[in-house]
Amino acid sequence: MHGLINKALQTFLCDSFGRATWDDVLARAGLRHRLDPDGFEAMNIYDDRWTQEILAAAGETLRRPQESLLEDLGTYLVSSERMENLRRLLRFGGVTFTDFLYSLDELQGRSALAVPDLDMPVLSISCTAEDSFALTCGPGWPGLGHVMLGVLRAMADDYGVLAVLDHCDTQGCTCPTGDRTCFEIITIRVHDPAHQAARQFDLATELL
Repeated sequence: MHGLINKALQTFLCDSFGRATWDDVLARAGLRHRLDPDGFEAMNIYDDRWTQEILAAAGETLRRPQESLLEDLGTYLVSSERMENLRRLLRFGGVTFTDFLYSLDELQGRSALAVPDLDMPVLSISCTAEDSFALTCGPGWPGLGHVMLGVLRAMADDYGVLAVLDHCDTQGCTCPTGDRTCFEIITIRVHDPAHQAARQFDLATELL
């Protein structure tokens, strides 16, 4: 797994639950003496098992399901001041929340331009009915669907949109390849595109 992902997970756990909790997670995962004192290095590549061990240890330490932690991570990536650059990158996807949703088709390509070895799974958005969408997260990063659920909820708030989102259990979804285990699907229903004031973001100013 790319160090950027592991570093984001580390920063989320430290900011949300404290450095002592992070140290406990490392100890439980058996990684305390296998990492530098500062933890993960953003530009290194790590064994995928380390990421899974960190998530499992975090769930045990905090007594929370991993899916819930991953969703909170997604929210953190958009709402934390530390991650303002990522929030701006996502807002460049469009003026409206619907524009942003359609821009997710291009997120893998944009990520590859910025970090060529990130190897982000394909995201595919489709309109399923009026004001209803489905986001398909391709295989490669287990749990990405739950992270994206948090990202989408935070972005809906950022745009001032009232939306209902659900992570669809792959066992109950028809995946494009017919394989029910390799894809994660998020359903999105936009109820009110102007539910509340959006967070300030001036696309024209940001481009200057």
